[in-house]
Amino acid sequence: MKLMPNFTHRARVAFVDTDASGRIHFTAMLRYYETAEQEFLRSLGLGHHLLPPDVGFPRVRVECEYRSAVIFDDQLDISVSVKRVGTTSYTLEFIARKGDTIAANGGFVVVCVSRARGHAQALPDVFREALSKSAAIAR
Repeated sequence: MKLMPNFTHRARVAFVDTDASGRIHFTAMLRYYETAEQEFLRSLGLGHHLLPPDVGFPRVRVECEYRSAVIFDDQLDISVSVKRVGTTSYTLEFIARKGDTIAANGGFVVVCVSRARGHAQALPDVFREALSKSAAIAR
């Protein structure tokens, strides 16, 4: 099933994010995805300031497939879609577009963990509810 985007974030490729080939460094797109994720969460009224200090959200899987060249000063529209909301994790999909061209696509699996125990724990209700509602609206 094709996911509809829940949110789109606009970014411009900074010179510091390019490599010797003149293209975006392969790791930089993940930072652009992360910024889009944070802006998406902010749009839902979610933020890490709402969480107890002993809760963390590490990424346990990240993916990025480059589909066309991305260079300095390109404008990217990065769409964020909620693919899955589980008990202890959520999965987001990203599509970075330059105009009508898909430049890159990928995703994150993010797990809620207890910093003290270092183990997965249930997503806070406010996160699970907002992400689930957003996912349902986009389908």
